[in-house]
Amino acid sequence: MNILLLGSGGREHALAWKLAQSRLLSREEDRFYAAPGNPGIAEHATCVDLDARDHAAVLAFCEERRIGLVVIGPEAPLVDGLADSLRGGGVAVFGPSKAAARLEGSKAFTKELCERAGIPTAGYVRAGSLEAATAALDRFTAPFVLKADGLAAGKGVVIAQTREEAETALADMFGGQFGAAGAEVVIEEFLEGEEASFFALTDGATILPCGTAQDHKRVGDGDTGPNTGGMGAYSPAKVLTPTLHGEVLKRIIAPTVRAMADEGMPYSGVLYAGLMLTEEGPKLIEYNARFGDPECQVLMMRMESDLGELMLACAENRLGTCDPVRRSPRSALTVVMAARGYPGAPEKGGAIDLGKIDGDKAKVFHAGTRRDGGTLRANGGRVLNVTAMGDTVGEAQAAAYAAIDAIDFPDGFCRRDIGWREVEREGKAG
Repeated sequence: MNILLLGSGGREHALAWKLAQSRLLSREEDRFYAAPGNPGIAEHATCVDLDARDHAAVLAFCEERRIGLVVIGPEAPLVDGLADSLRGGGVAVFGPSKAAARLEGSKAFTKELCERAGIPTAGYVRAGSLEAATAALDRFTAPFVLKADGLAAGKGVVIAQTREEAETALADMFGGQFGAAGAEVVIEEFLEGEEASFFALTDGATILPCGTAQDHKRVGDGDTGPNTGGMGAYSPAKVLTPTLHGEVLKRIIAPTVRAMADEGMPYSGVLYAGLMLTEEGPKLIEYNARFGDPECQVLMMRMESDLGELMLACAENRLGTCDPVRRSPRSALTVVMAARGYPGAPEKGGAIDLGKIDGDKAKVFHAGTRRDGGTLRANGGRVLNVTAMGDTVGEAQAAAYAAIDAIDFPDGFCRRDIGWREVEREGKAG
């Protein structure tokens, strides 16, 4: 089968690495394409120049190259309805429709769905103007959780410690800090607890859990500094005990899939639930309509099932014929190496030398890189995802940081404490 993967980040490199191992690409005549790809993805797929915003061009490419499956990596093309355009042209797609992708594309849509379906989540107010949002602060106590309603590349959330900070942040949001994403704002109750992520594959009827992870959003060690798209992650998140895992599936994931189907917008693809584990039980923070980044990297390292076959089964509405997703019992951990200045204005162009990496002990997924002749250079804020496995999170952490220390990237930086919560728990248990 010929497969097309859309995207260019670390998530897509991890997907490309895993898809390249699929039985669907095992024949000599099978072709694997990526658009636009990156230097890491190019090790597994033929990179082509396609703009995902040009639906007609993507569909024409699929027809010309006889593409049997399109995998849409990032959220923007999903919210833009690319999956609908491709399905309308008879192409199998892994990823939700435009209507279903509103679970990520609109925070308010998701909160209202949770209300209708009785899904546990934080209390909230939806506001369409600065005046209404400022007045709504009276209904909450500090700290205030402020979210741009639309897509903001993982940066549209502000946790304001004081009323003054909240008012300033709201003025920035409605003033255009996040572009159109901030035209509406959701103000939420602050939830206390530990965060974790739950991932499931679904074709709108069958649900197959495919892993858990814990991300690290803050830019600095000790969870300090501004929020980012993610500075590292590990899997599994053992804080999601088997009991809590079952509760999330029963009270959050299954009701969501059922409600979406009942309301005429069945969800097909991967459903990523960001959770807060509160004293009252797990509560939904947000949904994403695609694999997380960098959570995807650790999920793919642990996945033992054939990813291509699972994705095709989702696309063809026959996930119920598949076995449960097989995962390694070992732990995986990934550390993001970012360009200096991230998450503000990252310094692009810095040279990177990966020559001393031991590929048997760690895998480097490219997130924001480009080739300049024979030199690999930084081409984004998050540049590399250095990923390793271990029998414990502590072992995986040690292997990942050993690999980082072998990388020559003078303009890069990383957090040095990814996985710290679980490493502490392992230390106390040992």
